[in-house]
Amino acid sequence: MFSSFMTNAWIVGTVVALLAGATGFFVVLRGSSFAAHAIPNGAFAGAAGAALVGVTPLVGLITFAVMASVGIGASRRHRSDVATAMALVMMLALGAAFLSLSAAYEPQVEALLFGEILGVATTSIAPVVIIASLCAAALAVMYRPLLFNAAAPDLAAVRGLNPQRLEMGFMLTLALGAALTVPVVGALLTFSLTVGPPAAARLVTRRPGSALVASMVLSVITLWASIAASYQSNLPVGFFVGSLSALAYVAARVLTQWRGRRV
Repeated sequence: MFSSFMTNAWIVGTVVALLAGATGFFVVLRGSSFAAHAIPNGAFAGAAGAALVGVTPLVGLITFAVMASVGIGASRRHRSDVATAMALVMMLALGAAFLSLSAAYEPQVEALLFGEILGVATTSIAPVVIIASLCAAALAVMYRPLLFNAAAPDLAAVRGLNPQRLEMGFMLTLALGAALTVPVVGALLTFSLTVGPPAAARLVTRRPGSALVASMVLSVITLWASIAASYQSNLPVGFFVGSLSALAYVAARVLTQWRGRRV
């Protein structure tokens, strides 16, 4: 489990989990869970398109995830749920078309859908770290405006905060995070890592700073446990990420109710 070929999996997995926990905190806080589900499907279509034209999958992942986030972010004030659903449908359709035209074989498709972190190449580490650092810097800059806008959107608008620009910036950050997470846990289960641990963390504590840290810690623990279980069982890591994320949320819900009864 800790042999040399697993080192890349642990490094990339930790970076991805930290970023998913940080972005997921704001996803839960802002009620953007549907967008967090739709954008990875756009990234999946991009990876399929990259395989078709013969370029590295990361380029397609980022390109299509950004396209999806721009469409969703631009429509935030006008029936954003419909815009998100249309982006999801369109990206799934494109992904299906690209896969039917490409020579990608079944294991590649399964890796895109359900993740394959155990096969991470050494050359993939640097791009993941660089993009994750850029996302972390963007979240640090937007931290206070995002909290302010989520807590009091009308007051934030009066104080001169541009919600459309903030929404677009956050969606782009979410897109880059999704592009990194899809190769690890898959397009279908990226949503689990982005929403499950952050939702559990928000139930455990109400303080924003503590909830953000708890979200990142829970995401890392979830992914570490999933990597270990995947290595031992040879099942997709995404399966364990989804299961453990759901268990973490249920445990946090039970703990919250137990605390309420005691009070």
